[in-house]
Amino acid sequence: MLPWTTYEAMYDAALNQPEQFWLAAAQRVTWKQAPVTACRTREDGWHDWFPDATLNTCHNAVDRHVENGRGEQAALIWHSCAIKERQVVTYRELQGRVAGFAGGLRALGVGQGDRVLIAMPTMIETAIAMLACARIGAVHVVVFAGYAGPELARRIDDVGPKVIIIASCSFQGQTPVASAPALNEALAKTTHRPQACVIVQREACPASLLPARDHDFRTLEQSAPAEPVTLRSEDPLYILHTSGTTGHAKGIVRDNGGHAIALALSMELIYGCKPGDTFFTTSDLGWVVGHSYGVYAPLLSGCTSVIVEGGASASAICALCHEHEVKCLFTTPTQMRLMRQESRNLSGAILPALARIFVAGEYADPTLLEWARSYFRKPVVNHWWQTETGWSITAHFFGLPEREPVPLMNDIGRPAPGFRPAIVPSMPGEQSGEIVLSLPLPPGCLAGIWKNGAIRVPTAYLDETGQYYRTFDEGMIEASRAVHMLGRSDDVIKVAGRRISGVQVEKIIATHPAVHACAVVAIPDELRGQRPVAYVVPDPEAEYAPSSEEIIARVNEVLGRWIGLKEVRFVRHLPTTVSGKITRKRLLVS
Repeated sequence: MLPWTTYEAMYDAALNQPEQFWLAAAQRVTWKQAPVTACRTREDGWHDWFPDATLNTCHNAVDRHVENGRGEQAALIWHSCAIKERQVVTYRELQGRVAGFAGGLRALGVGQGDRVLIAMPTMIETAIAMLACARIGAVHVVVFAGYAGPELARRIDDVGPKVIIIASCSFQGQTPVASAPALNEALAKTTHRPQACVIVQREACPASLLPARDHDFRTLEQSAPAEPVTLRSEDPLYILHTSGTTGHAKGIVRDNGGHAIALALSMELIYGCKPGDTFFTTSDLGWVVGHSYGVYAPLLSGCTSVIVEGGASASAICALCHEHEVKCLFTTPTQMRLMRQESRNLSGAILPALARIFVAGEYADPTLLEWARSYFRKPVVNHWWQTETGWSITAHFFGLPEREPVPLMNDIGRPAPGFRPAIVPSMPGEQSGEIVLSLPLPPGCLAGIWKNGAIRVPTAYLDETGQYYRTFDEGMIEASRAVHMLGRSDDVIKVAGRRISGVQVEKIIATHPAVHACAVVAIPDELRGQRPVAYVVPDPEAEYAPSSEEIIARVNEVLGRWIGLKEVRFVRHLPTTVSGKITRKRLLVS
C-alpha cells in the first residue's frame, strides 16, 4: 500500500529525501542482498542505482510468484490477430518453460553478459526468450521483427550477439512473411557471426533449419532447467535500440535493479494495479512499451499480462478486455484512432472490470481523448515517456487517494517521482522551450549507451554543462508542476508510436545517384499520428530524374515498409539558415 495520500506528498518525498524514498521503494522486490545505498555516481560520471545490492529479475518476475502461491494464476495471455489463436500460460508453466529455454541457451554457450538478439513478433516465445536471458544474466536485444536485412545487420554488428532468435515468419495483416530471408541477408552483410541461430517454427510458414547453425526453439525448451543466477543491480538486463537526433540507432542499456524497482512502483502508483489484476498493452514487444508493460512491469507486480500480435480491432480489444477482466488498458493514439474509425458501426463498450485507459507514444489530441472517454465510459489519459527513460516522465497517478485534477486530464500530467524537469527557452524570456531533466535520472532510466562493446555515458543526451538530460521535446511547466507538451525535435518522427529519425531516412535517400539534397519531415496523419514526407532536390547534372517510386522502394528495402513513406515532393532547393542548416519547420508551411 502506498504511504502517500496526495501527489505533492509523494513528489516532495522523492525530491527532498531521495535515498529514503528509493530504499523504501526497493522493498517491492526480492533481493539476494538488499541495498543499503540508493544511488551512487560512477567513475565515468554517470550513476548506478542500488549499487551494493544483488538480485535476479527473472526470479522476481516469475519464480517468486510461484513460491508465493500464484502458480496457477495466468501470467501471460496471448492473442494473435493474424492467425486467430490464443494461449494462456500460468506462472508455473512460465517458470518451467523459461527455465528450460534458459538451460538450452546455456547449452549453446550463452553466459552472463553475452548478448542474445531476438527478432520476433509479439509471441509467448518472445517473452520466454527475454526472461530466459534475464535468468542466466545474458543481455537480450529485442528488435522489430519487420526490419529488412540491412537494418537487422546494423544491429547485429552493433551488439555482437552470441545467439540470434527468430520466428519462422511474422505477419502483415494475415499474410505470412518468411523471416529467414531477412536473417540470411543480414548475416551476409555483417562482420559479426553468431555461434548459433534459434528458430520458432510456425505452421503458416516453417523454415528449413541449416545444419550446424540453426536450432529448434521448442526442442531447446526441453533442456535441463537453469536456476536464476545472482546479478549485481547495475548489471545490464537488456539493450534496446532507438533513433535519436543524430540519425544513428543507439543501444539504450537498462540495468536490473533500478529497472525492477521503477516498474514495480509504477504499476501501483501510476496505473493503480495490484497483484492479481490484469494489464493489457497493445504494444509490440519489440518496442519499449512492450518491454516495460507487456512483460516486465505486470510480471514483477504479480499481475496477468495480455499481449497481442498484430493490430487489434476495436471489437477484438473490447472482447479481450471483457473476457479477461482487464483492469488497465495501455495503447497508442494511433490504435485509438483506428478504434474510433471502426466504432462508427458499434455501440459504446460495456466493460465493468476496466478501470482506466492510458495512451502514449505520440500526441493524443483532446478530441480523441474525449471520444474515448465517451465510448469506454472510463478515464482515458495521456502520459509522456521515452525509450530512454523506460517509464513515465510525466503521468496521472491513479494509485493515490487524491483524485487527479480535472484540468490536467487532457494533457500529459505531472512529473513521476525522481524526474525533475526544467525548461531551456529558445529565446530569453520565453516560458516554453526544450524540456530537460536534472541528473541523476531516477531508477529505470538508461544506464548508458552501448557503444563499441561497452556501456558508455550517454553524452549525446547531455547539455553543455553535463547537469541535464535533454529530452529533445519542447513544452512548458506550470507552477502546479503540470507539464504541457508543445512539440518535438523536427528530425524525429513517431509513426504509429514508433520512433524514427528523419536524418536516418535522409541518409538512405541521399544514396540515390540522382538526388542532390533532401530533407524528411513529419506531417500529421489521421490514423498513424505522423507520417514522413520527403523533400528532394534532384541533381541537375544526373543522367535522369529520380522518381518517387524509386526513392520509396529504397527506403522500404533498408528500413522496412512500416516507415510509411508514401509522399516525395520534388523541389528546386531546401530552405537553410545562414550557416547552411536546413530549416525543416519552414518546409511544413511551404
